Parts: sequence; structure tokens; C-alpha cells
Amino acid sequence: MSKNISKRILFLGVALCLSGCEYLRTRTPQDILRDPFAPSAAEYAEQGRQMHPYVKAPSSVVVCRSHQCAPAKLSMSKEYIYNSLLHLFDNNNYQKALICQGDPASHVCLENYITVPLTAGITPTNAYIDHVKITDVIIGKKANKVNLILNYNLTFGGQVPDCTPSKSIVFAKTIDHVLLEDSGYTCKMTTIGQSTVKTVLAIDYIDLDYGYIGGFYSIGISGPAYGGGNGYMILRLPKNAYPLTPQLKKPTSKNSAKGPKAIAEYKGEETKQNHGLGNVEVFPINKE
Repeated sequence: MSKNISKRILFLGVALCLSGCEYLRTRTPQDILRDPFAPSAAEYAEQGRQMHPYVKAPSSVVVCRSHQCAPAKLSMSKEYIYNSLLHLFDNNNYQKALICQGDPASHVCLENYITVPLTAGITPTNAYIDHVKITDVIIGKKANKVNLILNYNLTFGGQVPDCTPSKSIVFAKTIDHVLLEDSGYTCKMTTIGQSTVKTVLAIDYIDLDYGYIGGFYSIGISGPAYGGGNGYMILRLPKNAYPLTPQLKKPTSKNSAKGPKAIAEYKGEETKQNHGLGNVEVFPINKE
């Protein structure tokens, strides 16, 4: 017990030498005895004010196609934006999209991940997301949204928590209001329960040539682990928006083989089945 008290007194002396009166002004005696080096409540509040937990509304959506970029409101409609995003996600179904912290002006990556400050239990730390796996792409029943199943790769403090898939939607309400949002997915970051993560992405940049989607994001975490952050995110998908490549299956029927013999056998079977139709042949019809 005496050793712990002496260590705390030593830490307090070091902190006073380094920070002076400002250290005592922003901390209570309980804060000093609990953890002399932990940020104070005033410092946490200042970090929250600097973080600005909201999504910045973009002034316009820029779309790049045929290696030319222009604001969508000049020559496009919200239906075109919706169809382009549908093609882009459908082409990249079951693929892994890389996520990075980007610059909203140049649309280049500054870090190969995004950072979300959080507190897990009583420990301040950061969560990181570097990619997301697109598990499914479904057109909404009302045909005004794209339903997505996304699996975010979230890590914090060197740990990889178990997270449920995120049920997300993409919709274009207007030409300048395009959102990707989810209903919240859970991650087990602590031993006492699940934490819920909610994500909103206000899209302002769509590159159909290279498969890039950029926008201002806001991520909030609630539960035993709580926190949040915002900034500019860029999704880098492996495939572009065109051309579409549907998965076509090769016919396996024995009558699908080419050649006069197969056609003659099929004609004989059809004649037997349709003997009441006279001389009418249903298939095939030979061109003279």
C-alpha cells in the first residue's frame, strides 16, 4: 500500500514539474489519485468540441466518367447517380473495398485507414477501420435505394473484436443529397457487453472509371466502449462501374448440344408429343 502511495506522489511531482499550475487547475484530487497521467474531464470536453461530431453536407456531388469530372447538377439526374452507384456496388459484390482517410479537395488518401477515438471501459484508445467486405447487394422494394450487407474490419488497441454485419442502404434523395448509412452493427469490445457502431457517409465524389467513392463520414460508438469521430473517407473498390458482368451458366441439358443429329432427335420427340397438332412444328423453324 505504501509503495503505491509513494509512486503516486512521485508521479504527481513529475506532473507538476512538467505542467505547472494548469495541471492542478483542470484536475480534482480524485483524478490525481486515480491516474495522474489520464486526461482530465476538461481536456476530454475540449477534444469533443474540436471534433465537431456532425456530417458536413457537401455543396455538390462530383461524378467522374470517361476520365472527365464535373458537378452532377450540371448535366445529370438523381436517377443517374442511383444507377451508377448500383452498377458500381453490383460489380464489386463479394469484394473487399479499401477505406482511407482522404483529402476532400484532391480526393487522395492521407492515411490507409480512418481513426475513431473511443473509450473502452475506462481506457482511452483509438479504433481503426481499413477495409470493408461487400457481402450482398440488393435492390430495394421501392426501387429508390440499394440495400447492402457490409462487414467492416474494425480494430482497436491491437485487438480485433467480433462484429456483426452492417445492414446499410445507399440512396439518392436529390442530386446533391446522396447518403450511405446503416442501422448500427454491434462489436464485442469489452467483456461486459456489446457496443453499437453507427455510420453515416455523405457522398460528394463518385469516380466510375476507377471505382472510388468519397464523402464526409461520421461514426458513433455507444455501449461499454463509446466514442466517435468524423472526417473525409474514400472507398476504393477493386472494379469500376462498367461494363456489367453477369454470371452466366453454361447449359447442361443433353438437348442443348449442337448438330443436325441433336435437332432431328428433338424434332422427333416434339412430333410424338404434339401429334394432335397436325403438321405444325413447334421447334425448330428452319429458315428457307
